[in-house]
Amino acid sequence: MHFSGFSLLPLLALADVALSVCPGYNYGISNAVDVNNVKIWSVYEDNCIVADYLTSKDGNVNPCTSGMFGCSPPPIHFNKYTNSHTGLIYDCRPDPNAGRCGNYDIAVCCRNDGH
Repeated sequence: MHFSGFSLLPLLALADVALSVCPGYNYGISNAVDVNNVKIWSVYEDNCIVADYLTSKDGNVNPCTSGMFGCSPPPIHFNKYTNSHTGLIYDCRPDPNAGRCGNYDIAVCCRNDGH
C-alpha cells in the first residue's frame, strides 16, 4: 500500500550515491525511517536510487503482511520482496557487505537468482 499524499523528496535528497549498496544483489532494503509519523521502507538500487517503497502512516500497515515484503521467523527480517511495478519476487537476507544510502542503513539485500 502506498500513501500517495506523502512526498519522498526529503528522503531522496539525503540518498548519497554509494559505490554499491549490496554487492552481487539486485536491491537493498533500508530499515524503517520515520518521517512525520510515517514509516518508510525504501528499496534501493545499487546507486541509491529508490526503486520502490512502502509507507505506513501511524502504523496502519504491517510490512510483513503487506504483500510487498515477506518476513522470517524471529529474529525478524525481510526475506522476500515483491516488486510493486513488475511483480517479480526476490529472496532477501542480511549481508555483512551491505552498505548505506545517505544516512540509511541497508537491512537486507535481495536478488532473484536463487543464491
